Amino acid sequence: MPHSFGYRAHTRYLFRRDFRTNGPLKSSTYLNIYKTGDLVDIKGNGAVHKGMPHKYYHGRTGRVWNVTPRAIGVEIHKQVKNRIIPKRIHVRIEHVRPSKSNVEFVKRRKENDAKKRALKKGGKRAL
Repeated sequence: MPHSFGYRAHTRYLFRRDFRTNGPLKSSTYLNIYKTGDLVDIKGNGAVHKGMPHKYYHGRTGRVWNVTPRAIGVEIHKQVKNRIIPKRIHVRIEHVRPSKSNVEFVKRRKENDAKKRALKKGGKRAL
């Protein structure tokens, strides 16, 4: 049997849409606003073939470094043998979503800053 090594080889289930989510994309996908420095998750959407990232980047989290009308540039760290190199790729908006990996950290940092302010203001008995 022939063996394929194409760009989308071994992605039969990787890029498939979830149950009952087939068809055209929701308009909210296009209304998300991405700014430089935002964290985004890359997840290839099988309904849109244009601008789809390579299967290696599927499920990776990166930081936005460039914004264009239809796509955003994402910087991702990739391990190549014994080193980690930053890769900069452009991905269409359909294949990215805002990352929630940083939400807990930001929440915890705000709480800690509030505690620090309370301690400075009222002394040790503020807690």
